[in-house]
Amino acid sequence: MSIRPVKRIVQSTPTMEGAGVKLHRAFGFGDTGEFDPFLLLDDFRNDRPDDYLAGFPWHPHRGIETITYVLAGTVDHGDSLGNQGTLGAGDVQWMTAGSGILHQEMPKGDPRGRMHGFQLWANLPSSLKMTDPRYQDIPAKEIPELIDDDGTRVRVICGDFWGKRGPVDGTAAEPRYLDILVPAGRRKTLPVETMRHAFAYVFEGSGRFSGASQPFGVLTEKATPNGETLIREQTGNRSLVLFDSGDEVTVEAGESGIRFLLVSGKPIEEPVAWHGPIVMNTKAELQQAVTELRNGTFIKHK
Repeated sequence: MSIRPVKRIVQSTPTMEGAGVKLHRAFGFGDTGEFDPFLLLDDFRNDRPDDYLAGFPWHPHRGIETITYVLAGTVDHGDSLGNQGTLGAGDVQWMTAGSGILHQEMPKGDPRGRMHGFQLWANLPSSLKMTDPRYQDIPAKEIPELIDDDGTRVRVICGDFWGKRGPVDGTAAEPRYLDILVPAGRRKTLPVETMRHAFAYVFEGSGRFSGASQPFGVLTEKATPNGETLIREQTGNRSLVLFDSGDEVTVEAGESGIRFLLVSGKPIEEPVAWHGPIVMNTKAELQQAVTELRNGTFIKHK
């Protein structure tokens, strides 16, 4: 067994999307080869309704899958195929855009005004980019939650883990999407297949992801009054941890515990031609998609 070293830790970046929704982007819109088959991860966590109520009005998608995971508040959604509904706390929507879909997502807070969730984009291989669009709306009660002897809790959204399988099926890159909580002071080793790319996104508490037999912080450059120095730093809220190769991940929770998404998938290893929410393999395919949007032939399946 080999522990995956940490390639790097980065903080998610504040940005604005949709009609003016303030969120934090962990990665996306650039060279995402190290995350293949994943393209983007957004953390839309707000306690001020003015920061999210404008929502994400009608927009197109083609060539990808979008995975929305809601922790607090609700998201109303609708699309050009006539589907509509509401995602609540703990619910997941796995949308395969395939050949093309127009949809909208309008977040609403809980009674305290809080809105919290994530959206992950997964690429589709060239053979499936023009497949029929498909939705998988998964209510919270259908997502298995496992509790280990040390109090570690794992929600299995997609893939196999500890003998349980998540409810999402038929996905292209056979991803594994886990929501993990490790109690304070506990050290946990979690399996991740060697051939997968893998990352963790910390959204509660703090801890250390280890690349050796003993846990330690990742060396990070920090400015000091006397110049640059290297210190070992714990991973905290809104930190993205990108792992190198290996077949397991080890984490030691801090004094308040740690909660994070652990996501892995088999790389597609195909060219990526990207224009906003449309992801194809060539510039010619992108241009065709834009032309179809303009002339009203973008939607292939109804």
